[in-house]
Amino acid sequence: MSYRINEIFYSLQGEGHNTGRAAVFVRFAGCNLRCPFCDTLFDEYREMTAEEIVEAIAPYPARFVVLTGGEPTLQVDEAFVDFLHRHGYEVAMESNGILPAPKNLDWLTVSPKILGGEKREARSGRMPDEIKIVFDEDTPAKLSSSHFPLSTLHYLYLQPCDTGDPERNKVITDLCIAYIKQHPQWRLSLQTHKLTGIA
Repeated sequence: MSYRINEIFYSLQGEGHNTGRAAVFVRFAGCNLRCPFCDTLFDEYREMTAEEIVEAIAPYPARFVVLTGGEPTLQVDEAFVDFLHRHGYEVAMESNGILPAPKNLDWLTVSPKILGGEKREARSGRMPDEIKIVFDEDTPAKLSSSHFPLSTLHYLYLQPCDTGDPERNKVITDLCIAYIKQHPQWRLSLQTHKLTGIA
């Protein structure tokens, strides 16, 4: 079996609970959503087997792999995660939560892009380890009608949306901070890779 891989790169995790960890990122092509703020050219890819992926990530010293996209649940299954485990890797995934995620992941970040009344975590295949929501001016109203397992999840993050407009970004960040101060079950996630200028 081959996988459509957009890119493989080595950096630090810039968002969420694992911020600051050295990680090998395997970005899968294709997505079942088309979010306007997405920074991934997920229509570009090369076909790679699991063996070729492991060969590509082997030179990097970190044993922490982040499967991202696009949307990795379109391609990744438990067999692929097992294959990485057998080669000594801790495996995390970043997903929008629409499709079931492999149950044998070591860490699952669900970043729902469509907020509403559905219990999206019930469809994730396993409970996420963290929820990370991209926050903009409309998020507070959408969160009021959404259902997250607040009593069972320890890590709930709001991440100010990067619109490309510094003035609007400042407004969004201020609103996000104010929201968290009123709803302290949430934590602030900043895109530290952008703040530090790392890849």
